[in-house]
Amino acid sequence: MYDLTGFQRDLLYVIAGEDDPHGLAIKEELEEYYETEIHHGRLYPNLDTLVDKGLVDKGELDRRTNYYALTQRGEREIEARREWEEQYVDEEAELQVGQVAEAE
Repeated sequence: MYDLTGFQRDLLYVIAGEDDPHGLAIKEELEEYYETEIHHGRLYPNLDTLVDKGLVDKGELDRRTNYYALTQRGEREIEARREWEEQYVDEEAELQVGQVAEAE
């Protein structure tokens, strides 16, 4: 995942958290998170990049609507990222708990 932008990682997380979401559902979820409008010119090229990298599958719901789903590689990449983050987040949380206990 080292070669993905933060926005592309967020796309992966949203896709992972939904059951075969379509573009509009992904867009709405990200707009809620970012608290700003996500333009189609940003969303769809980034989704296509994830498809090209083999992290996401793209399928057709109907003639106008595509759905997106993580590939096995996409799932592995998210799990690897989660493990990498946990080593830092867990360590930081332990330090903060220790500092609070010392202050009391």
